[in-house]
Amino acid sequence: MTTLLTVQERDSETDQLRHRRDSLPQRVALAEQQAHVARVDTELAALGDRIAELQRTQKRLEDEVATIEAKGEAESKKLYSGTVTSPRELQAMQEEIDGLTRRQRALEDELLDVLEALEPLTEEADGLEARRDELAAEADRIAAELAESEREIDAHLAEVEADRARLAADVAPDLLVTYQKLRDHLGGVGVARLEGTQCTGCHLSLPATELDAVRRADPSAVLFHEECGRILVR
Repeated sequence: MTTLLTVQERDSETDQLRHRRDSLPQRVALAEQQAHVARVDTELAALGDRIAELQRTQKRLEDEVATIEAKGEAESKKLYSGTVTSPRELQAMQEEIDGLTRRQRALEDELLDVLEALEPLTEEADGLEARRDELAAEADRIAAELAESEREIDAHLAEVEADRARLAADVAPDLLVTYQKLRDHLGGVGVARLEGTQCTGCHLSLPATELDAVRRADPSAVLFHEECGRILVR
Protein backbone atom coordinates (compact mmCIF):
# COMPACT_ATOMS: atom_id res chain seq x y z
CA MET A 1 0.00 0.00 0.00
CA THR A 2 2.85 2.37 0.70
CA THR A 3 4.02 1.75 -2.86
CA LEU A 4 0.62 2.89 -4.13
CA LEU A 5 1.00 6.06 -2.08
CA THR A 6 4.32 6.69 -3.81
CA VAL A 7 2.65 6.10 -7.17
CA GLN A 8 0.11 8.74 -6.14
CA GLU A 9 2.95 11.13 -5.29
CA ARG A 10 4.46 10.60 -8.74
CA ASP A 11 1.07 11.10 -10.41
CA SER A 12 0.51 14.31 -8.46
CA GLU A 13 3.96 15.51 -9.43
CA THR A 14 3.16 14.68 -13.07
CA ASP A 15 -0.07 16.67 -12.87
CA GLN A 16 1.81 19.63 -11.41
CA LEU A 17 4.49 19.48 -14.09
CA ARG A 18 1.92 19.33 -16.88
CA HIS A 19 -0.01 22.23 -15.38
CA ARG A 20 3.23 24.16 -15.04
CA ARG A 21 4.06 23.42 -18.69
CA ASP A 22 0.62 24.58 -19.86
CA SER A 23 0.82 27.70 -17.67
CA LEU A 24 4.30 28.89 -18.56
CA PRO A 25 4.29 32.71 -18.61
CA GLN A 26 6.17 32.66 -21.91
CA ARG A 27 3.18 30.93 -23.51
CA VAL A 28 0.89 33.87 -22.71
CA ALA A 29 3.61 36.37 -23.64
CA LEU A 30 4.14 34.62 -26.99
CA ALA A 31 0.42 34.67 -27.78
CA GLU A 32 0.27 38.38 -26.98
CA GLN A 33 3.35 39.09 -29.08
CA GLN A 34 1.98 37.11 -32.01
CA ALA A 35 -1.27 39.08 -31.70
CA HIS A 36 0.76 42.32 -31.96
CA VAL A 37 2.47 41.00 -35.09
CA ALA A 38 -0.91 40.00 -36.57
CA ARG A 39 -2.31 43.48 -35.94
CA VAL A 40 0.65 45.10 -37.68
CA ASP A 41 0.26 42.63 -40.55
CA THR A 42 -3.37 43.72 -40.90
CA GLU A 43 -2.34 47.39 -40.96
CA LEU A 44 0.38 46.63 -43.50
CA ALA A 45 -2.05 44.74 -45.72
CA ALA A 46 -4.53 47.63 -45.72
CA LEU A 47 -1.75 50.13 -46.33
CA GLY A 48 -0.34 47.93 -49.08
CA ASP A 49 -3.70 47.91 -50.83
CA ARG A 50 -3.82 51.72 -50.78
CA ILE A 51 -0.23 51.98 -52.04
CA ALA A 52 -0.86 49.41 -54.79
CA GLU A 53 -3.93 51.32 -55.95
CA LEU A 54 -1.97 54.58 -56.12
CA GLN A 55 0.89 52.84 -57.92
CA ARG A 56 -1.53 51.51 -60.52
CA THR A 57 -2.82 55.04 -61.00
CA GLN A 58 0.76 56.29 -61.23
CA LYS A 59 1.57 53.71 -63.92
CA ARG A 60 -1.54 54.58 -65.90
CA LEU A 61 -0.79 58.29 -65.79
CA GLU A 62 2.87 57.77 -66.70
CA ASP A 63 1.82 55.63 -69.67
CA GLU A 64 -0.69 58.26 -70.80
CA VAL A 65 1.89 61.04 -70.45
CA ALA A 66 4.42 59.01 -72.44
CA THR A 67 1.87 58.31 -75.19
CA ILE A 68 0.79 61.94 -75.45
CA GLU A 69 4.39 63.15 -75.33
CA ALA A 70 5.34 60.81 -78.16
CA LYS A 71 2.33 61.89 -80.18
CA GLY A 72 3.13 65.55 -79.56
CA GLU A 73 6.73 65.07 -80.66
CA ALA A 74 5.57 63.31 -83.81
CA GLU A 75 3.13 66.13 -84.60
CA SER A 76 5.81 68.78 -83.96
CA LYS A 77 8.25 66.97 -86.21
CA LYS A 78 5.63 66.81 -88.93
CA LEU A 79 4.72 70.47 -88.39
CA TYR A 80 8.28 71.67 -88.95
CA SER A 81 9.26 69.10 -91.56
CA GLY A 82 8.09 71.27 -94.45
CA THR A 83 5.99 68.49 -95.92
CA VAL A 84 2.78 70.31 -94.99
CA THR A 85 2.34 73.70 -96.65
CA SER A 86 -1.39 74.36 -96.32
CA PRO A 87 -1.96 77.13 -93.71
CA ARG A 88 -5.21 75.49 -92.64
CA GLU A 89 -3.51 72.14 -92.08
CA LEU A 90 -0.63 73.79 -90.28
CA GLN A 91 -3.05 75.63 -88.00
CA ALA A 92 -4.93 72.41 -87.26
CA MET A 93 -1.66 70.65 -86.43
CA GLN A 94 -0.62 73.47 -84.11
CA GLU A 95 -3.98 73.32 -82.34
CA GLU A 96 -3.56 69.55 -81.99
CA ILE A 97 -0.11 70.04 -80.48
CA ASP A 98 -1.43 72.71 -78.09
CA GLY A 99 -4.25 70.38 -77.01
CA LEU A 100 -1.79 67.55 -76.42
CA THR A 101 0.41 69.88 -74.40
CA ARG A 102 -2.51 70.95 -72.21
CA ARG A 103 -3.57 67.33 -71.71
CA GLN A 104 -0.01 66.34 -70.85
CA ARG A 105 0.26 69.11 -68.25
CA ALA A 106 -3.06 68.09 -66.70
CA LEU A 107 -1.91 64.47 -66.49
CA GLU A 108 1.42 65.51 -65.02
CA ASP A 109 -0.43 67.53 -62.37
CA GLU A 110 -2.50 64.41 -61.53
CA LEU A 111 0.68 62.37 -61.44
CA LEU A 112 2.29 64.83 -59.05
CA ASP A 113 -0.73 64.57 -56.74
CA VAL A 114 -0.44 60.79 -56.78
CA LEU A 115 3.30 60.91 -56.02
CA GLU A 116 2.67 63.35 -53.17
CA ALA A 117 0.01 61.00 -51.76
CA LEU A 118 2.33 58.00 -52.12
CA GLU A 119 5.27 59.49 -50.24
CA PRO A 120 3.78 59.56 -46.71
CA LEU A 121 2.13 56.17 -47.22
CA THR A 122 5.42 54.64 -48.26
CA GLU A 123 7.14 56.15 -45.23
CA GLU A 124 4.36 54.81 -43.01
CA ALA A 125 4.74 51.35 -44.56
CA ASP A 126 8.50 51.44 -43.98
CA GLY A 127 7.90 52.34 -40.35
CA LEU A 128 5.37 49.54 -39.93
CA GLU A 129 7.73 47.05 -41.56
CA ALA A 130 10.46 48.03 -39.11
CA ARG A 131 8.00 47.74 -36.23
CA ARG A 132 6.88 44.32 -37.44
CA ASP A 133 10.49 43.13 -37.63
CA GLU A 134 11.02 44.21 -34.02
CA LEU A 135 7.84 42.48 -32.85
CA ALA A 136 8.64 39.31 -34.80
CA ALA A 137 12.17 39.21 -33.40
CA GLU A 138 10.77 39.50 -29.87
CA ALA A 139 8.24 36.76 -30.64
CA ASP A 140 11.09 34.52 -31.82
CA ARG A 141 13.03 35.24 -28.62
CA ILE A 142 10.03 34.37 -26.45
CA ALA A 143 9.35 31.23 -28.50
CA ALA A 144 12.94 30.08 -27.98
CA GLU A 145 12.67 30.75 -24.25
CA LEU A 146 9.37 28.86 -24.13
CA ALA A 147 10.85 25.90 -25.99
CA GLU A 148 13.77 25.76 -23.54
CA SER A 149 11.42 25.82 -20.53
CA GLU A 150 9.31 23.10 -22.13
CA ARG A 151 12.39 20.94 -22.72
CA GLU A 152 13.41 21.27 -19.07
CA ILE A 153 9.94 20.33 -17.83
CA ASP A 154 9.63 17.48 -20.35
CA ALA A 155 12.94 16.03 -19.17
CA HIS A 156 11.79 16.15 -15.54
CA LEU A 157 8.41 14.74 -16.56
CA ALA A 158 10.05 11.81 -18.32
CA GLU A 159 12.03 10.99 -15.17
CA VAL A 160 8.93 11.12 -12.97
CA GLU A 161 6.88 9.00 -15.37
CA ALA A 162 9.64 6.40 -15.63
CA ASP A 163 9.85 6.18 -11.85
CA ARG A 164 6.06 5.93 -11.66
CA ALA A 165 6.05 3.05 -14.16
CA ARG A 166 8.70 1.24 -12.11
CA LEU A 167 6.68 1.65 -8.92
CA ALA A 168 3.36 0.74 -10.54
CA ALA A 169 4.83 -2.59 -11.68
CA ASP A 170 4.91 -3.64 -8.00
CA VAL A 171 1.21 -2.84 -7.42
CA ALA A 172 -1.46 -5.50 -8.01
CA PRO A 173 -3.08 -4.79 -11.41
CA ASP A 174 -6.66 -4.81 -10.08
CA LEU A 175 -5.71 -2.41 -7.28
CA LEU A 176 -4.00 -0.14 -9.79
CA VAL A 177 -7.15 -0.09 -11.95
CA THR A 178 -9.29 0.77 -8.91
CA TYR A 179 -6.85 3.50 -7.92
CA GLN A 180 -6.88 5.01 -11.41
CA LYS A 181 -10.69 5.07 -11.53
CA LEU A 182 -10.82 6.81 -8.15
CA ARG A 183 -8.12 9.24 -9.21
CA ASP A 184 -10.08 10.13 -12.37
CA HIS A 185 -13.21 10.91 -10.35
CA LEU A 186 -11.70 12.45 -7.23
CA GLY A 187 -9.60 15.33 -8.50
CA GLY A 188 -6.46 13.34 -9.14
CA VAL A 189 -6.15 11.78 -5.67
CA GLY A 190 -7.23 8.14 -5.50
CA VAL A 191 -5.34 7.03 -2.40
CA ALA A 192 -4.68 8.85 0.88
CA ARG A 193 -2.89 8.20 4.11
CA LEU A 194 -4.68 7.99 7.44
CA GLU A 195 -2.88 10.33 9.83
CA GLY A 196 -4.25 10.08 13.31
CA THR A 197 -7.99 10.16 12.76
CA GLN A 198 -7.89 12.22 9.55
CA CYS A 199 -7.95 11.20 5.89
CA THR A 200 -5.31 13.28 4.09
CA GLY A 201 -7.34 13.06 0.87
CA CYS A 202 -10.46 14.88 2.02
CA HIS A 203 -9.10 16.15 5.38
CA LEU A 204 -12.11 14.79 7.25
CA SER A 205 -11.82 12.84 10.48
CA LEU A 206 -13.13 9.28 10.54
CA PRO A 207 -15.95 8.47 12.97
CA ALA A 208 -14.89 6.34 15.92
CA THR A 209 -16.64 3.21 14.62
CA GLU A 210 -15.02 3.47 11.16
CA LEU A 211 -11.66 4.27 12.71
CA ASP A 212 -11.89 1.21 14.94
CA ALA A 213 -12.79 -1.01 11.98
CA VAL A 214 -9.83 0.33 10.02
CA ARG A 215 -7.44 -0.36 12.86
CA ARG A 216 -8.75 -3.90 13.31
CA ALA A 217 -8.63 -4.76 9.62
CA ASP A 218 -6.14 -7.26 8.23
CA PRO A 219 -2.89 -5.47 7.25
CA SER A 220 -3.22 -6.76 3.68
CA ALA A 221 -6.82 -5.57 3.28
CA VAL A 222 -7.69 -2.77 0.86
CA LEU A 223 -9.54 -0.15 2.84
CA PHE A 224 -11.70 2.73 1.66
CA HIS A 225 -12.74 5.91 3.42
CA GLU A 226 -16.52 5.75 3.58
CA GLU A 227 -16.87 9.55 3.31
CA CYS A 228 -14.74 10.33 0.24
CA GLY A 229 -14.33 6.86 -1.26
CA ARG A 230 -10.54 6.98 -1.53
CA ILE A 231 -8.27 4.04 -0.79
CA LEU A 232 -7.05 4.51 2.74
CA VAL A 233 -3.50 3.61 3.79
CA ARG A 234 -2.84 3.19 7.48
